[in-house]
Amino acid sequence: MRIIPFIVAFFVFLAFLLRLVRGYTSTSSRTKPPPPSALRLPPGPWQLPLIGSLHHLLLSRFRDLPHRALRDMSGTYGPVMMLRFGSVPTLVVSSAEAAWEVLKTNDLAFCERHLGVIPDIMTCGGKDIIGSPYNAHWRELRKLCMQELFSQRRVLTFRSIREEEVAHLIRSISGECAAAGGGRHVNLSEAISRMISDVSARTVVGGRWKHRDEYMHELDQVSRLAGGFSLAELYPSSRLVRRFSAAARNARRCQRNMYRIIQSIIQEREAMPTTTPEGDGEDLLGVLLRLQREGGLQFDLTNEIVSTVIFDIFSAGTETSSSVLVWAISELVKNPQVMHKAQSEVRETFKGQDKITEGDLMKLRYLPLVIKETLRLHAPLLLPRVCRESCQVMGYDVLKGTKVFVNIWAISRDRKLWHDAEEFKPERFENSSIDFRGNDFKFTPFGAGRRICPGITLGLANIELALASLLYHFDWALPDGVKMEEFDMAEVFGVALRKKSKLWIKAKPYNNFIPN
Repeated sequence: MRIIPFIVAFFVFLAFLLRLVRGYTSTSSRTKPPPPSALRLPPGPWQLPLIGSLHHLLLSRFRDLPHRALRDMSGTYGPVMMLRFGSVPTLVVSSAEAAWEVLKTNDLAFCERHLGVIPDIMTCGGKDIIGSPYNAHWRELRKLCMQELFSQRRVLTFRSIREEEVAHLIRSISGECAAAGGGRHVNLSEAISRMISDVSARTVVGGRWKHRDEYMHELDQVSRLAGGFSLAELYPSSRLVRRFSAAARNARRCQRNMYRIIQSIIQEREAMPTTTPEGDGEDLLGVLLRLQREGGLQFDLTNEIVSTVIFDIFSAGTETSSSVLVWAISELVKNPQVMHKAQSEVRETFKGQDKITEGDLMKLRYLPLVIKETLRLHAPLLLPRVCRESCQVMGYDVLKGTKVFVNIWAISRDRKLWHDAEEFKPERFENSSIDFRGNDFKFTPFGAGRRICPGITLGLANIELALASLLYHFDWALPDGVKMEEFDMAEVFGVALRKKSKLWIKAKPYNNFIPN
């Protein structure tokens, strides 16, 4: 009798496998290309039934770091490489020339966002700015972002928030050092994350929120889910897989919790008298609710859409800004000569001041190069797109429905494009016109074309003042007993490329100037 459960389990598994195969073959038939003689398809590794090319990643020494594994594979198959992950045909481009053709020449063909199962859940079916299909809804949302939410004028109105939160960060670290009687080991990852999340909260909803830690915990879970290869992402057309996918189930739980928090904030705001200042005094939620009341958009700006936009701002802004700051300090500690040069500039420029303000940052020349170099070395894959109409890239045919990754991590470390490509050398950007605004395709950490990140100005503002202040007020060193070659620089793949271990680092106050 004991064998009966195993027999039942075997047949259940067999039925599941047959359903999967049917879904796979039906998907393959829908995307089946014309006869090979009529097409020149990109090269790629051999594939297995059901899983396609996935085993090449899983057997790679970088199986947990797809950006590295894909770069290794492109060394064999070239900068335009065709893979299949489960039932999803996937193009990977790993050169500046190929990126130029995807993001510039064929931008219209590739401006559709690939909405995987996890992003689909988190964005309520692509109602946000990041995941929205390329249509009138997206164009109106992007116009709203560029003119109302992320304009230079709007970003400047939040200057006092950034200055106050950076001052709070400096006081917090100084207090820890004073309690220790001098230098102290500080968990800078946690301190930076709190500061950035508080800046984002005050920018978006006008103040710190009591559910911050709960929301950030869920956001961390979402980032990890979005960076993996779950069954649901491999077989997105299979309802059976979606139903039983642990990743999809966890994403739905995170979505419920995060949107519950956002909706509660919206409801509190709506219940308040409409005395919120307009114009320069508005937070981003106030802007959205005002536009909701006024109407005039090409679609109804519902609370659900408002919630998805707020989700985008928090998820993109906090994760990326925190990661860049942590990597910048990590790289400076590992490169003492660069640290000395950056600190000398900041300290000589602002000598005698008790704090740095955003208006002061225009005087700095080397610090922006440090930020550029950090972005060059620590930006992973661009968010995936999907080919909305068949076209050619580097002479290869790319079929409609193909998922597309641009491996900017590989491009930014291409030895043909960058001298000492693996080294942290901010000087490479001196007297250089290379910028990250989407015009130079060897360096596109924020993307390019129609889908370029609309929040670049806001993201950089959250980074620059904090980095300058940390360098001005403290000397930074490796933890006691840790040698330079032992300092952990391992990565965790996700929406942003995060440092795997927390940045525990020794802080020693440089001067007695503690900002009020």
